[in-house]
Amino acid sequence: MSDAVAKPTPLDSERPRDMRSLLEEIEVLKVKNEELRSKLMDITLENNSYLQTIQKFQEQLGHLRRPPLVIGSVMEIRDDFVLLRQHGNNQEVLTYKPDDVEVEIGSRVAVNNNLSIVKVLSKSIDPRARVMELIETPEMDYSMIGGLDEEIREVVETVEVPLKEPELFDKIGIDPPSGVLLHGPPGTGKTLIAKAVAHGTKATFLRLSGTELVQKYIGEGARLVREVFQLARDHAPCIVFIDELDAIASMRSYDGSTGSAEVNRTMVQLLAELDGFESRGNVKIMAATNRIDLLDPAILRPGRFDRVIEIPLPDEKGREEIFKIHTRRMTCEGVDFKKLAKMTEGLSGADIKVIVTESGMFALRDREIKVVMDYFEKAYKKLIESDAEEQHRMFV
Repeated sequence: MSDAVAKPTPLDSERPRDMRSLLEEIEVLKVKNEELRSKLMDITLENNSYLQTIQKFQEQLGHLRRPPLVIGSVMEIRDDFVLLRQHGNNQEVLTYKPDDVEVEIGSRVAVNNNLSIVKVLSKSIDPRARVMELIETPEMDYSMIGGLDEEIREVVETVEVPLKEPELFDKIGIDPPSGVLLHGPPGTGKTLIAKAVAHGTKATFLRLSGTELVQKYIGEGARLVREVFQLARDHAPCIVFIDELDAIASMRSYDGSTGSAEVNRTMVQLLAELDGFESRGNVKIMAATNRIDLLDPAILRPGRFDRVIEIPLPDEKGREEIFKIHTRRMTCEGVDFKKLAKMTEGLSGADIKVIVTESGMFALRDREIKVVMDYFEKAYKKLIESDAEEQHRMFV
């Protein structure tokens, strides 16, 4: 009897189809699993961010719950103890100095209710004094100042050489000049020289105006002067430039007002900082004024300003140099600088710069690239001769 061939049953035909569907479901589950894993990762990262925020707020809450700290100054150091004077009540206490805290006499420290030193603070400097520090070095240098070669040489000898080569003064056996005062008519280049000094030296440069030292409340001006010079000593070598010195250092007088008395107190503090009992250290002083005749004799004496340099109106040669300096970037054609120098007798460097700028504006108006002599003559007539005629009409 021959063997019978087995016929496929309906169950056998459905098996491959079930396997395919199972595999498809597995693939779908894998995709969903990856999506859930990605969401879990995002939630974990977000949860960590929330935990960090909570920890930050808990730390802030802990600081707020702590009792406030008291500020004091270190008066003496005795082995493992320091003598502190609390600010406000001037009470003196002797407290233990932790090993991990480095303090010196005069340091500002924060102490807790047990009068234990918690933190050493930086020196207190008025923000108005900090903003006087020159951060960006000016682009001005001595080659951009014309007609003042001798005056510039004296300034360099007084300010830059003691900072760059102090050993020269030690070899000769003299003390370097303590300060320089620049005086002269407006627009002659006093502030330009100060900018060139700031450019030519790597020392810290503090610039302030005399009017900034005049304050409303009693004692504020003197305190600001102290803090400016303290900032200069902390950042030595340093140059302090005081512009418009006559605003704060004019001859002392008293008209009965508190404002006059406050100005006098501020000037006395300035005198003490310039040449007082304590040494200024490696701090050089520069000042500028248009009215030296108004200054108090005490500030002009040697020891405060050893060099008093007049910055005069430029002569004919100086005016020619100034014209050439201000026209370096201009395309000039047929310009006679000697003639311009003769035409502008009695004018300052600032006046010459205005004439050069106005001549360029005439060329711009005509859409010309080159600046010719005619434009300079028009600028001179517009700015100088018209001003002279206007003043003549006012006083006639």
